[in-house]
Amino acid sequence: MSKLYFIADLHLSTDTVQEYHRFADWLPSLQSGDRLYILGDFLEVWVGDDDLDDPFARQLTALLHHTAARGVSLFLQHGNRDFLLGERFAQAAGLTLLPDPCYLPGEQLLLSHGDQLCLDDHDYQRFRAEVRQPQWQQAFLARPLSERKAFARQLREQSEAQKRSKPLPIMDVADSAVQDWLARWPDAILIHGHTHRAAQHRYTTPSGARQRWVLPDWHAERWGFLQWQAGQLQAHYTPPLDTP
Repeated sequence: MSKLYFIADLHLSTDTVQEYHRFADWLPSLQSGDRLYILGDFLEVWVGDDDLDDPFARQLTALLHHTAARGVSLFLQHGNRDFLLGERFAQAAGLTLLPDPCYLPGEQLLLSHGDQLCLDDHDYQRFRAEVRQPQWQQAFLARPLSERKAFARQLREQSEAQKRSKPLPIMDVADSAVQDWLARWPDAILIHGHTHRAAQHRYTTPSGARQRWVLPDWHAERWGFLQWQAGQLQAHYTPPLDTP
């Protein structure tokens, strides 16, 4: 029986050698007929598909394409770091880009990177609204590749500085946003990443008991995935979740 796998926030780059090899070593465990869903921030940064000639990009897309050739279906949502991944990358990697949110009716699962749910982080939501505009992206992609990479580095430094000054609750999902999505998809289990706060949350709603699963980021000391089989979700997290 085929299985579905869900991961997020690997933040792969030339600097994440351990995480890359962990991912590469894990992929062969997926079998033909399985589906892998990557829910955003697969890459630490991506400034345009014209960077596909980069050696690391070639290595990564070859790894994914080989996995797809074995019969594993690959799907990817954009994150806040890699929202410029385009169809050229998707074709090179043998994967399908998904909208966010994305509902899987057969499994009654609602997938998202999760950054849309962080409504209390007003600065980030304004930034997100700007950079997701087609006009902004067209203008940005028209700039030289080296200039785009320099801009991304500067933006990353600013983001890290801002995170140190923001209260932690602001950078988590807003309960009102979660409740809104659970009402819009009343039969769905919500799965997302982004916050790096791996957990299982339970809710009582007018439509019944509901769940929200948060995927872990992949780091030296932690990583993991969710597995769906025969109507059941199972967390394979390191370290494991503290569940009641």
